[in-house]
Amino acid sequence: MLYHLLYPLAKYSIVFNVFRYVTFRSIGAFITALLFSLLYAPTIIKALKKGNAVETIDEDMPEKHKIKAGTPTMGGLIILVGLIFSSLFWNILTNPAILMMYLATIGLGALGFIDDYLKNFVKAKKGLVPKYKLWGQIVVALILALAIYFSSSDANVTNLQIPFFKNLILPLGWLFIPFVIFMITGSSNAVNLTDGLDGLAAGTLAIAALGLGIMSYIKGHFVAAEYLNLEFIPNAGELTVFISALIGALMGFLWYNSYPAQVFMGDTGSLALGGIMAVISVLLKEQIFLFIIGFIFVFETLSVIIQRYWFKYTKKKFGAGRRAFLCAPIHHHYELKGLHESKIVMRFYIVAMLLVAVGLSTIKLR
Repeated sequence: MLYHLLYPLAKYSIVFNVFRYVTFRSIGAFITALLFSLLYAPTIIKALKKGNAVETIDEDMPEKHKIKAGTPTMGGLIILVGLIFSSLFWNILTNPAILMMYLATIGLGALGFIDDYLKNFVKAKKGLVPKYKLWGQIVVALILALAIYFSSSDANVTNLQIPFFKNLILPLGWLFIPFVIFMITGSSNAVNLTDGLDGLAAGTLAIAALGLGIMSYIKGHFVAAEYLNLEFIPNAGELTVFISALIGALMGFLWYNSYPAQVFMGDTGSLALGGIMAVISVLLKEQIFLFIIGFIFVFETLSVIIQRYWFKYTKKKFGAGRRAFLCAPIHHHYELKGLHESKIVMRFYIVAMLLVAVGLSTIKLR
């Protein structure tokens, strides 16, 4: 909005020329989202408490989690509202990539909101029936995949770039659409599974988003992309502004979500944020890069899959099911091993930083 309102005034004063620069607008987006989330969060938390939108703890959760019962949930509203508010201010609103991001944010955010609303206001204990939730994710992902496929002016939009190898590109063709659906639904559910400890999902998302932000800035800068032998993507620069707003909103939320949490993200945030990360990676043609820098989310999902199928296998083979982990997702396993929640989260942050460093190291190997 500010770009559309103020940049045209650059012909009268050079001061307004700053609004053309991605770096300036990215910093502005980060600060705006951070401050907005910090200031807006108490109002949201108070409203959630008043509406009795509070967390209930499942019986299979570690005993320590019972003290968290009654903590407001649906805090993803803080992140999503802060993100959209900041992006509307600082992004070029006619940019196709940004329009895709709004579609992903609103579509998946609405699905998560419905799930949380049913749990907390209608008191349907499990929220949306799992198969309906999955189908909802698939429908939103299908719309996004078709929109990206048919609206892109880039003839190579279906290409998949392989890190660690120079000029190795896999053209997906029509398989691009089911692949994008898998990416969005998989990432959305992976973040949802990771959201189990105070500050865990928000912090690891912010770190992974930083990696995507660096990649989007490089790919959106012609000179930098050419120097590093990466594909120049004209719309990628605007994604940097959007990602900066996302990081700012996550940091503002983390102020209240860090241990001991005053609010939880809920499906409103986790479903949308996982999908947002996937869509950004698709627009940047960096799906495997996201797999690397977001491997914590992959690992959390794998732990649940391993736990479930190992239990079924051992039950069939030995007559009694055995567990591969003390509890899944894996962060609960470490809790039951005796590690404090905040120590687990901090160590996951460190691993997340390492993964981003590994992911960015692939740039010079291409």
